[in-house]
Order: sequence, then structure tokens, then C-alpha cells
Amino acid sequence: MTPGGYRETLKVAWPLIISMGSFTMMQFCDRLFLAWHSVVSIQAALPAGILSFTMISGFMALAGYANTFVAQYHGAGDTGGCSRATAQGIILTAVSWPLMLGLIPLGLWLLRVSGHAPAVLEEERAYFTILMLGSVTAPLTAALGSFFSGRGDTFTTMVTNVAGNIVNIALDYALIFGHWGFPALGIRGAAWATVAAGFISPVLLFALYFSRSFNTAFRTRREFRYDPALMRRMIRFGLPAAAHLVLDVGAFTLFVLLTGRLGEVALAASNIALSINNIAFMPLIGISIAASILVGQYQGRRESAIAEKAGWTSLKIGWLYMGVIALTFAFFPAAYFRLFAGRGEAGLPLEVLLPVGRWLLLMMALWGMLDAINLIISGALKGAGDTRFVMVYTVVMAWGFWITGEIVIVFLLDGGIVLAWAWMAVFVSLVAIGFLWRFRSGRWKTIELLERQTPLQPTRPGAEALIAGD
Repeated sequence: MTPGGYRETLKVAWPLIISMGSFTMMQFCDRLFLAWHSVVSIQAALPAGILSFTMISGFMALAGYANTFVAQYHGAGDTGGCSRATAQGIILTAVSWPLMLGLIPLGLWLLRVSGHAPAVLEEERAYFTILMLGSVTAPLTAALGSFFSGRGDTFTTMVTNVAGNIVNIALDYALIFGHWGFPALGIRGAAWATVAAGFISPVLLFALYFSRSFNTAFRTRREFRYDPALMRRMIRFGLPAAAHLVLDVGAFTLFVLLTGRLGEVALAASNIALSINNIAFMPLIGISIAASILVGQYQGRRESAIAEKAGWTSLKIGWLYMGVIALTFAFFPAAYFRLFAGRGEAGLPLEVLLPVGRWLLLMMALWGMLDAINLIISGALKGAGDTRFVMVYTVVMAWGFWITGEIVIVFLLDGGIVLAWAWMAVFVSLVAIGFLWRFRSGRWKTIELLERQTPLQPTRPGAEALIAGD
């Protein structure tokens, strides 16, 4: 197996792709059931859902940055370090939960001032509040999953995540429509299904993490303690990654809220198109995590050339996947929107949604290849510890360029949803150019994530030559 080549990358990536794919399917079914339930529910689900994710994303990214430390400790052969890094992530999660609950009033205020219709706002408030009550599950899963995925054991995290997502789909069906003896709770049922199923994965991971076999090999019980020095380094490198995710997702959240001012058809079509986009987006996150893991492991071994090769290999795999998905967006838009079209009085008919939706899917097909760069190359940079550049560049482009332009389009130009999406496509393109430049520059190769006394040097003979080919 060639280091940094396709076989090694796919070995790490395929369980993550399936795991993210199952999450995509869970969200897809959630949106699909809500679209069948009522047009108000599908309008409310995405703004409230993405807002709740924005509120917890920073805590999740900070706790989950243990993944990069575990990868580098694993590459350096430090088994105890893998356990200590995971423990810091779990401790950060415990401290974070009260803080996340304290953000609920802020989220409700943001929904209230977004200008959505009263019926939509009522369902948004309910959906958001319930999701925030169960907000601890996401960072806890990220922290515990880091111990396994950081060492390259992505199969375990796949199994636990898929189990939770299957339970979520079943509970969605039962609680939204009132099947199998459960009450029909509509959008509230979808939220409670997400909260309940969210505990499946961390419970399973906890049991494995503290099991006898892992305790023997990695001292998981003895190393489950607060390590001030390691915690400081994790926060130092993890905070920029957390800030990047919060501000990036926050910009996207504001975009979603702004589209609510463009009318019922625009909001419904945009929300449906973004739900469809998850089919492409979430598996790409799996490839991005694989890139972060491999880059982290090879940086831990001081083999920067192979780390770079793994990053490029991951991008090529992502492009191949995204190319196939983009073709379906371009040539079969009606098939996608037909799934979400309202039934009877429940929602908007296909002939109303498709004229707008066709253009939105076409733009997603065009920017998809560039979005693959943003996700995968930023993952590779984070795996090397280059979190500060990722944060600063994304924040400047998102808030200084993208959102500023969207505000002008919505409030000054009175533009429509197609123009708003076209501006987002320009933003995605510019971010991709910046990430490509940074990764090709190689400046990330000199970053020391772990406490070591000597600079990074390749330890494998001929490692620099491996960048040329698989």
C-alpha cells in the first residue's frame, strides 16, 4: 500500500463517507417527512436547524480537534498521548454543555428578528429549542470519535454513527406522523427524534473506549484526567478551528435567514435545494476528515511530503465523487424536487418549485467541484495545525465579501433568490483559490502541533519523492 496513495486514503475515507452518507440520509428523510407534513414545517426546519448547529458548532469543533492530536500522537507512536488528547476533548464537552444551553435565548431572539412569517417562526422556535436541549451529543460524539478515527479506525465510528442515524430515521417517521403508538408531533417530533438518537453513538463509543482491551493497549482509564499543558495546546490550535466553523456556519445561517425575506416560494425552494445539497456536502466532509487524519499522522511522523500527497489524493477522490453528483443535479432536477413537492394541501406543488429549483441545482452542480476544494483542503490544513490561516481567510471572505454582498442584494437591489445564490457561488470560488494557494505553498509543513525539540524532517528515505505519484 503506497503511503498517501489512493488505497490508503480510501481505506480511511470509505467508512467516513458511509458515516456521513448515513447522516445525509437521516437529514434527507427528516426534511422529506417534514415536507410531506406541511409547507410551514419545511420552511422552518432548515433555518432553525442550521441556527442550532451554528450555536454548537464551535464547541463541537473544539472538542473534536482532539482528532488531530490523536492522529499526530498515533503517528509519533505515543499511545498514552492518544488517550490524554481524547480525555481533554471529553472534559471540554462537559464544560461546554451549560454554555450551549445559555445560548438558547440568543437563538430565539435571532429567529424573532429574522422577519419570517408568524406560523414559520412558531415552528422554528420549537424546533430550535428542543435541538439545543440535546446539544451535548454532537461535541461528545466528536470527542470520543477522535480516539478511533484519529488512529485510522474509522470503521468503529462508522458503525456507531450509522446505528444512531437509523434510529433517528425510524423515530422521525414515528414522531412526525404519529405511527406505532407514538403521538403525532410534527416538527417537534423531528427534533425529539434527533435528540434521542443523538445519544446512541456516544454511549456505544464510551463503552468501547473504557473497555478492557482499549484500556490495556492505551491506558484509557488511567489517562482520563485533566492535563493542563495538553489542554492549553489543544485550545491554542483548536480555537481557530472552532472560530472558523462558527463564523463560517454563522455566515451561512445568516444567508438562510435572509432568503426568508424573498417570499414563500424562494424560501421553500432554497431550503429544499440546500437539503438536496447535503447529499454531496456530507460525504465530502468524510473525505475531508480522512485528509485531516492522514495529514496529521504523517506530520506526526515528520513525513511532510507524504502528508502533502495524502491531501492531493483526498482531493482527487472528492472531485470524482462530486463530479458524479453534479451531473445528477444538472440533468435530473425534477427527480430531486419531486420528492419534496407537497401532497394535496401539505405543501407547494412541483410546478411551482421547479422553475426556481432548477437554477439552484444547476449552480450547485457548477460550484460543487470548488466546494470540494474548500472542504478537503481546509481539512488537510487543519490536520497539519494550520488552523489560524483557515479561520482568518474564511472569515474575511465570508463576512467581508459574501454576506456584505447578500445584504446589498436583498435590501438595496431587491434581488431574487437566483442572484443571491449566484453571489454565494462567487464566494465559494474565491475561497477555493485561497485554500489551494495556501496548501501548495507548503507553509503548513513547518508547524509543530506536538511539543517536540527538533524541527520537522522526513524520516522515511525518499519521502519527498513520493509526492510525485501513487
